[in-house]
Amino acid sequence: MARFRTFARRTTGALAAPFRAARRRWRSWSWWRRALLALGLAVAVPAAALGSAFVAIRLQYTGDPSAEAHTRGRDALWLGHAWVDGRKTDADVTALVRQLAGTGIRDLYVHTGPLEHDGSLPPTVHPRARWFTDTVHRALPDVRLQGWLGDEVKPEKDALDLEDAPTRERVTASARQVLDLGFDGVHFDMEPIRPGSAGWLALLDQVRPVTAARDAKLSVAAPQIDPVPGLHTAGILLTDHGKWWDRAYFTETARRVDQVAVMTYDTSMPTEPLYGGYVALQTELALEATPAGVDLLIGLPFFWDDKWGHWGDAETVSAAVRGVRLGLGRQDPGRRNFGVALYVDFAATPEHWAAYRRGWVEV
Repeated sequence: MARFRTFARRTTGALAAPFRAARRRWRSWSWWRRALLALGLAVAVPAAALGSAFVAIRLQYTGDPSAEAHTRGRDALWLGHAWVDGRKTDADVTALVRQLAGTGIRDLYVHTGPLEHDGSLPPTVHPRARWFTDTVHRALPDVRLQGWLGDEVKPEKDALDLEDAPTRERVTASARQVLDLGFDGVHFDMEPIRPGSAGWLALLDQVRPVTAARDAKLSVAAPQIDPVPGLHTAGILLTDHGKWWDRAYFTETARRVDQVAVMTYDTSMPTEPLYGGYVALQTELALEATPAGVDLLIGLPFFWDDKWGHWGDAETVSAAVRGVRLGLGRQDPGRRNFGVALYVDFAATPEHWAAYRRGWVEV
């Protein structure tokens, strides 16, 4: 037993020797040298973690898309406010019909708001809405028209307060107003809603029976899902901005609606492969989080911007479509109630439409 204790002490001492030497060396250094090392570690550790995350995202863009990953005829297009305020004419509808011919677009989200900060919807903001619904229903009888309503949201913005019951009542009345204009559904895009908002879920619970009673659809534009668990919490703490939702809150939202469109753009990804890999990851996460009976659409950037949050040369339609196909093929290639949503008509170029057709429709 004594020999065992002696062996144990020697072994422990041998293992601890390098640590004791390192401690002596650390104590011998000047304060500025210690500070420099600490600063280097503080920079190196997050940089290594970020580098690993970029590598993982880039790997999402590798491989060949599944042959089953293509349009199911359930795609959507966001349309700007000009369609309901008097700027568009019958000639524009004719051009829209030509543009949509041969695509997979079934839903049009038509900007009919914006809502007032109290949740109401003045009729003066959409004087030509009835003309639009009547004209497009005749020209495109198989396409659904959804009134797109939105506003900025508290607490991040001094605007719509979804935690306030009277405000939710007015938003519900605005949804009825949109359906009375001949729309086939209501599409909410309210930003930025922070995960955990009870008011948002309560609003959806309140509006869903209204749309269901009219045999209409309720759809929402949703933020991206945390690519790393807890990232939404860190983002709010560091920037006071809610960019992502956690998966559980995404599911809570999705199960209250008929259709959810993920806004998979403005990602800060600096290259096409990174952006496409990020879209592939978001597609997989959204497929996992969306109930089987709910339509899921992945948003594509039909616009150009070039800033920190959106690198125009990176966030291309081609990269997004390839990412969608990779994610769908890996996660659920047989899912039928799936599509892409194109944002937005007034900023789209012929190149955007060609990339969508080539990469998603004509596969």
